[in-house]
Amino acid sequence: MTPSIHDIHIARSEALPEPQLLRAELPTGETEAQFITASRAATRAVLRGVDDRLLVIVGPCSIHDPAAAIEYAQRLRAVAGRFADELLLVMRVYFEKPRTRMGWKGLVYDPSLDDQGDIGEGLRQARRILLACARLGVPAASEILDLVTPQYYAELLSWGAIGARTVESPLHRQMASALSAPVGFKNPTHGSISVAIDAIHVAGQAHRFPTISLEGKATVITTTGNPDAHLVLRGSGSGPNFDATSVQVAATALQAAGLPARLVIDFSHGNSNKDYARQVWVAADVARQLASGSRSICGVMLESHLVEGRQDIKNGRTGLRYGQSVTDACISWESTVDVLQVLAQAVKTRRRACQ
Repeated sequence: MTPSIHDIHIARSEALPEPQLLRAELPTGETEAQFITASRAATRAVLRGVDDRLLVIVGPCSIHDPAAAIEYAQRLRAVAGRFADELLLVMRVYFEKPRTRMGWKGLVYDPSLDDQGDIGEGLRQARRILLACARLGVPAASEILDLVTPQYYAELLSWGAIGARTVESPLHRQMASALSAPVGFKNPTHGSISVAIDAIHVAGQAHRFPTISLEGKATVITTTGNPDAHLVLRGSGSGPNFDATSVQVAATALQAAGLPARLVIDFSHGNSNKDYARQVWVAADVARQLASGSRSICGVMLESHLVEGRQDIKNGRTGLRYGQSVTDACISWESTVDVLQVLAQAVKTRRRACQ
């Protein structure tokens, strides 16, 4: 008897809907498409320095409750006009969470928070939320973690991220070369800026690689490269890198590599020493740099939710506090508005100084 040599560790196989079928079920209308196109153009203008506003990517560490996500988007839309002259607000709408070991992997993988793993439903919920954001007039940002899921919703994003754990991955670099939105590459967890700079160069080049088509078939695509890949400083296990000296070092390294000296600072993760409350302190320091005339800092990232802190998933959705993160702890909505005010004032000061 011939022994089995394939799928030895596969417990179950389930079909996903073809990307085009999910897109047909939850289509992008002309109004939404025009809004996303305009939002991407605005984001590119800020990243390139054509627009002197500050890009602010703000929102929950991850999305676990669609209702709370929509309420957050509504609140963000309500304050966007107040800061529109100084800040370009883009909402964090993260559906996939990289895990060093184990834990809840995000709405796409486990939408019921009960380890059942209905990925088809997770993709459906993710697309619904992104469409709702577009209809509200709120640009959306997300980390691209899986190599397949972008076909289901990436066309709805105004900004994308390649995270600290995947920035060294050749597959993610070439995948980023195909994305339609600007993409930020975070420095890895060990802190090397050169790794992220290498990734930016690779993503900017043309690639040819296998993937799945909108029809769900294996295909080979050729990309033109993403001209708007950029650096995100998120600190590391060795310490933060948001300070003026670190920003100057990063800007110099970008220039030496033939890249624009433009970067985004993540207030969370290593830059806050994993203490969510310290994001406010980091924001104040970055605001001082902006007010002092820094042109290298073109964007920031902030983990924020309706309610501050975090909570554990114990029994699926049962018992969860509405509007509070189930992954990294976030600052409250009230603190978020305060931070936005500080950043907006810093942009005003920088603008006056440059006149």
